[in-house]
Amino acid sequence: MTGITQLTDRDRQLWGHQPLNAAHRLHEHPLFQRAALCRLIETYPREHYGLIAMGGTGEDRAWREGDLGGVSGEAALDAIARGKLWLNLRNVSGVDARHGALLDGVMADLKTQLPGFAAYKWQSGILISSPSAQVYYHADLPDQLLYQIAGRKRLHIYPPTPPFITARHLEDIALFDVEVDIPYRDWYDGHARVLDLTPGRMLGWPLNAPHRVENVEGVNISLTISCTTPISRRGEMVHLANGLLRHRFGWTPRSTRTEGTGFHAKAVLQKLMRRTGWVRQQRARRRVIEFPLADDAMRQAAE
Repeated sequence: MTGITQLTDRDRQLWGHQPLNAAHRLHEHPLFQRAALCRLIETYPREHYGLIAMGGTGEDRAWREGDLGGVSGEAALDAIARGKLWLNLRNVSGVDARHGALLDGVMADLKTQLPGFAAYKWQSGILISSPSAQVYYHADLPDQLLYQIAGRKRLHIYPPTPPFITARHLEDIALFDVEVDIPYRDWYDGHARVLDLTPGRMLGWPLNAPHRVENVEGVNISLTISCTTPISRRGEMVHLANGLLRHRFGWTPRSTRTEGTGFHAKAVLQKLMRRTGWVRQQRARRRVIEFPLADDAMRQAAE
């Protein structure tokens, strides 16, 4: 499948510097047809998916994590169509070899069109969400691409600078592995780029740019791609090390530099600490399963 992402000269100039909305052909691929998605959902490993019931906006927003509970793929898609839910099939490129091959093709195609594109590691996920679902204001540490397969959604993309995102926010994301805990204010919207996504369109935005998503029409199916570049990887290392220094050792970090002696010391620290019991404990405290999708009462509560 050649010409997967169809970039114009304008898209190539904006890439990595400003939000861009380009064309693609992934929505035509057999892996994204309903029957294929149902089979994928039914066999997906529990450790690689998240099922979220969404609440309102602002101070009333809620975040409840659930479990598919053994329902069929058709039943899961029907519940998503009726409710206010989103299902995140994480690392589908690693879990399913067919999706892995497809993603490698997407990245090879991008590298052909973008000389100097520095991504050296990537993975994809599939988001399936209700017509009225939303993704709260958040930011990601790697570079992100979003390919729309079905439905229509609207993204608000904010500048990757204070007050919209700070070094302290990025520390917490790196350490606690929860992207939606950063503060949001209504007036931020006056500084956002607002872009709509329909099937056959994709979005990219600058590294660490905060964003939020509102579904506008239909069950939304999107392919998410996380790309690791030398710049994003060094940033992740520094933010995790700074988070450890602050929360584990009580020392306030003063630098986010990604070079020099200080950076290399932090690189060693985060490598030694990232898989420790203390880090796992901190992350586990922030993730609690609250409902099974198979429970009709809880399913109705999520609608």
